[in-house]
Amino acid sequence: MDILTLVGLIAGIAIVTVAMLADATLATFFNIPGLMIVLGGTIAVTLVKFRLSSVSGSFRLALSTVFREKTDRPLALIRNVAELARVVRKEGILGLEAHETDNDFLRKSITLCVDGHPPEFIEEALLEDMHQRMERYDVAERIFRGIGESAPAIGMLGTLVGLVQMLNTLDDPSSIGPAMAIALLTTLYGAFIAQLIALPLADKIQLKAEDEQRNMTLIITSIQNIMKGQNPRVITELLSAYVTPEQHQALTQEREA
Repeated sequence: MDILTLVGLIAGIAIVTVAMLADATLATFFNIPGLMIVLGGTIAVTLVKFRLSSVSGSFRLALSTVFREKTDRPLALIRNVAELARVVRKEGILGLEAHETDNDFLRKSITLCVDGHPPEFIEEALLEDMHQRMERYDVAERIFRGIGESAPAIGMLGTLVGLVQMLNTLDDPSSIGPAMAIALLTTLYGAFIAQLIALPLADKIQLKAEDEQRNMTLIITSIQNIMKGQNPRVITELLSAYVTPEQHQALTQEREA
């Protein structure tokens, strides 16, 4: 699990909640009409902008990636593919059939190689897979950014509604309070949803997508060179651009050992 994402979300919500409760109760900040305006309006705008299938798929993608640390480290991948290259040099492509890996993209790459497909087909298939995965990440990011943009705007609409209600009922002092609550709390709700939930998740989805694309590019480059029969040492040196100088030095020491 990506514990920092969960800790960050909980900490942000907790800090704001504690600030609210400093001189008031939670009920003071709870207004059903205002909450309905912001939540209902944000959902409605999101469904206007995007397909329902895209929205539901994006939430599933966020839950499966943002809160789980499942992306392999480049250093581990380089060591893995270097081992694959050594196997191919000794046993040929079919020697990869017994190799097991938790990385589904690398597993697909190995399957394509073992099945005897030409290098051009393998490269095309892997690039298309990467493109489709990045497209799903991009849609998910745009949806959460859209929510982050819509929620404050809907909150401002709720504020205007509350102000109009308040101005229309100035002769009735008892109705001014509820109208002001809608006017102020809807802005709070919109900012809360955008700044503490939607926009941070959009940024984390973007980061996860970049990590995933880097790893897939590394794997594609590795498979291309393995299919060419390239020396494992050369492959490791070629892939050293994906790691830090310290990790590169560790790889060099491992090769020389």
